[in-house]
Amino acid sequence: MNNNPIKELRTYGQSIWLDNIRRDLITSGGLQKLIDEDGIRGVTSNPTIFEKAIIGSSDYDDSLMRLRAEGKLIPEILEGLSIQDIQMAADIFKLVFDDSEGEDGFISLEVSPLLANKEDETVEAVLDLYKRVARENVMIKVPATAAGIRAHERLTAMAISTNMTLIFSLETYQAVAQAYINGLKQLDDHRQPLGVVRSVASVFVSRVDTEADKAIAVTLESEKDPAKVSKLKLLEGKIAVANAKMIYASFKTLFEADSFLELKKRGAHFQRPLWASTGTKNPAYSDVLYLEELIGPHTVNTVPPATMDAFRDHGKIRSSIEEEVDAAKRTLQTLAESGIDLQKITAQLQDAGVMAFADSYRNLITALTEKQEKLVDSHRMHFG
Repeated sequence: MNNNPIKELRTYGQSIWLDNIRRDLITSGGLQKLIDEDGIRGVTSNPTIFEKAIIGSSDYDDSLMRLRAEGKLIPEILEGLSIQDIQMAADIFKLVFDDSEGEDGFISLEVSPLLANKEDETVEAVLDLYKRVARENVMIKVPATAAGIRAHERLTAMAISTNMTLIFSLETYQAVAQAYINGLKQLDDHRQPLGVVRSVASVFVSRVDTEADKAIAVTLESEKDPAKVSKLKLLEGKIAVANAKMIYASFKTLFEADSFLELKKRGAHFQRPLWASTGTKNPAYSDVLYLEELIGPHTVNTVPPATMDAFRDHGKIRSSIEEEVDAAKRTLQTLAESGIDLQKITAQLQDAGVMAFADSYRNLITALTEKQEKLVDSHRMHFG
């Protein structure tokens, strides 16, 4: 395909990963087609994605029954189904991984969301998943809770590649990046190679606008000053991008510091910011808003299929992430001056995100149990 905006993003230093995985996409050749035609360079998954994939199709039924016959319990079956998908996708992306010298070609698999606030259990679960998946181009996703960030440092020091997820605020991003650097320092202190470790910091975008816009709407209801009303209205749909620009500026500061550059000389890699939740939620905003405004070097954008289709059709490319950074800073200052606490919003978003993934996990366990029972009943009806 000529003039494909998705492919052209590579010339600006950005990698596009697909925010979706399901078995028929892998087995039908659809995933390979996205690599060939769009230059897709990785895939991310989460419990909600697996919930839709496994419950919403019959693709997994044979594997489900086989794992049941092996005496596996439902949580083990779920993990087994997820690992099978991740392994198959990792094998498809192995050439991308090799060609990019380990920068891209990664598949992300989430550790159990029920462990979000348990540091030791998270470390154990990540090591177990990493061993069972047995693919070098896999990142294990860990939520950026306080416990998750501590686990991230320990895992980095063990040379485990992680995708730190559910980052909403600048403060959380900085804690994640520092944990990564600290882990690399520990690895270096033990004279271990640094180049084997890769990591991304997944910063969620669209949900920030959703919640900030709600807070702005509430404030507008009670605001009588026309000048302040005008100022507030100008903030609508602007907070998420401004927040991401501040995070990118912090990324540059942290990873251009002498302390990291010394590690880089010994093989360490940047922990790239990954823009997540980049499908536009508000139909009043551009359907490619969170792609067009977040383009820049050493970044990843993980994109849902519908948004990818939209960007392929009418996306416009420019190096945008470092544009008008001072204006972005003023936008966030105006928000604070209006009495809206972004830190409170982002903390609530992370709590809600952890809860939503945990709910998806529990729903999936329940649904898998019901599906298994129906398949067993159907088998009995046909075969006695």
